[in-house]
Amino acid sequence: MTIQLQEDQPARSPEPPAVVPVLQPAERCKLDGGDDALFYAEPRFVHHLDGAFRSRLTQLYRERIPSEATLLDLMSSWVSHLPEDVRYQAVIGHGLNARELEANPRLDRHWVQDLNRDPSLPLPTASVDAALIVAGWQYLQQPEAVAADLLRVVRPGGQLIVAFSNRMFAQKAPRIWMEGDDRDHLAYVARVLIAQGWGPPQILAEPTRAEGPLGWIGGHGDPFFAVIAQRPPA
Repeated sequence: MTIQLQEDQPARSPEPPAVVPVLQPAERCKLDGGDDALFYAEPRFVHHLDGAFRSRLTQLYRERIPSEATLLDLMSSWVSHLPEDVRYQAVIGHGLNARELEANPRLDRHWVQDLNRDPSLPLPTASVDAALIVAGWQYLQQPEAVAADLLRVVRPGGQLIVAFSNRMFAQKAPRIWMEGDDRDHLAYVARVLIAQGWGPPQILAEPTRAEGPLGWIGGHGDPFFAVIAQRPPA
């Protein structure tokens, strides 16, 4: 179900949260400066991360997110990687392709929005227990504004989980991501979150074992990286 923005669900917060700049203008530039909505216009019903990464992510969600939680799956697609046997209070999805979101069985409702054009979130203040971003942060050109509004939307004591690997659509990644390595990416995400008021993040950087025969002989899957931050209690 696509979210309809109504009077009780404003298109943006009444007072946009204060944003602390971290990136320089040049660091926000992309190789492909065209409309992101056009780039994502056709659905991609494929997995952008391998099975080893997805399994580790699902395990992390199982460990960190209680079943009674209301979740925001930001920059989502046709799959949310949540444990299949856990039912949450609600899962709200966001993305750039309506058909992918409509095909995601875990979403109770969703909306389409280009965060690089408008980083404000059409959700009430303190309305979700956890926000999730998987393989999406690397495309944000205004990560500070998104992180600041997520701090507004997540309830005090709630958490934000940003997970990614070393894959990307290079033409759509800002310069700061393109020019950094894995260590730089983790530090960059943490720096943006701390600047906007999130608590000191937990950093995960783990190898994974490939699935199938390659894994039997010690082959690696996609590396797993995550930055987990908590909104300070009120």
